[in-house]
Amino acid sequence: MKLQMHSIHFDADVKLLDFIQKRIDKLETFYDRFIDGEVFLRLDKDSQRENKIVEVKLNIPGNQLFAKEKSDSFEAAIDSATEALRRQIKKIKEKQMAH
Repeated sequence: MKLQMHSIHFDADVKLLDFIQKRIDKLETFYDRFIDGEVFLRLDKDSQRENKIVEVKLNIPGNQLFAKEKSDSFEAAIDSATEALRRQIKKIKEKQMAH
């Protein structure tokens, strides 16, 4: 899936960006009609722990999925965000099945 990644006020490591791409790509096993997506990586300077914020927006036909998670590492935050997105995908598919 085509992802735009934005690291706000810092440079994200290539390994981190690859990790995020792999995690998001795994969502395609649950749903195959993604258009594209955006990932925002931020550091919350107001808190000491759990200061890594990940926001993921995924575009699908007729809808947009969104998840925002905060953790002490970007990897943990992206794992939580992809899990939240997976649940949203499941709900959308259940609605489509009902029609």
